[in-house]
Amino acid sequence: MSENKKHLALVTGAATGIGTLSSLALAAAGHIAYASMRDPGGRNRKKAENLKNKVSNLPRRVANREPRCAVRGVGPDRSRSDRARDRWPRCCDPQRRASVLRRTEAFTPKEIIDSFDVNCVGALRVNRAVLSAMRKRDSGLLLWVGSGTTRAIQPFFGPSTAAKAAFDAFADSTAWDVALYGVETTVLMPCVFIEGTAHFAKAVSPKDTGRTSDYARLLPYVERNGVDTRRMFPTEKSADPQIVADEIVRIVNLPEGTRPRRAIADGSDYGAEIVNGAAEQLRLRLARRMHLTDLLAPNDRW
Repeated sequence: MSENKKHLALVTGAATGIGTLSSLALAAAGHIAYASMRDPGGRNRKKAENLKNKVSNLPRRVANREPRCAVRGVGPDRSRSDRARDRWPRCCDPQRRASVLRRTEAFTPKEIIDSFDVNCVGALRVNRAVLSAMRKRDSGLLLWVGSGTTRAIQPFFGPSTAAKAAFDAFADSTAWDVALYGVETTVLMPCVFIEGTAHFAKAVSPKDTGRTSDYARLLPYVERNGVDTRRMFPTEKSADPQIVADEIVRIVNLPEGTRPRRAIADGSDYGAEIVNGAAEQLRLRLARRMHLTDLLAPNDRW
């Protein structure tokens, strides 16, 4: 497969942040992007229109290819539907961010379950919609956008970080299943970003306010969390989440069999690659000891 091959890409969570940037970057690179978001004709109408306008103004980066990006909606009931869908644009959205901030104990069990449903189980719904077609073609790429914060747990984001860690484990488990069908797996791990995404803007407080008040000693640290996180970025440019979208395009453009098993998009020197290296060695060691190396894809390297 040549580097200039046009791909059809389903981008979940395209209403904000990295999802929006990735849709634009893929379209600008000459690929066909289906940008999935909830209710683009209603509550996200302005965001959908804004995305379409930005696409229409994109410069042509690849000869003879106009930027193409179609906005598709995800129905309000689909986050909990288990029906596999034949058409990619109708897939569910596992990237809807319900980020959580403050003391972990104060979140109710239902809030934690909802976070896992959105961030982890949603990925299963997408896979059930797209993997059948990929298996029939003996070709495809599952590009999982996880989080480097699952390698070193950042304070005050317990539920969402735990859900992303489960998402990451789900990606590794699915990779064993699909390799024999020519489907590649790349886990892209953005690290912390404090601007240009919905992560901090949509952070919510736990509903158990009584438990929250029991953690009054932590309040000063919670309130300055954004400032403390910003210290990790050496320059303003390094905090731009556009680097995530650019890395997605780079991976998609790589020939089959050469895409990395894991990749990092990080301007903060978060350090997730330190753990990734050890985890990859352990995974390959397990495959050798169990005589399962046939289930390793050509891109099974970090």
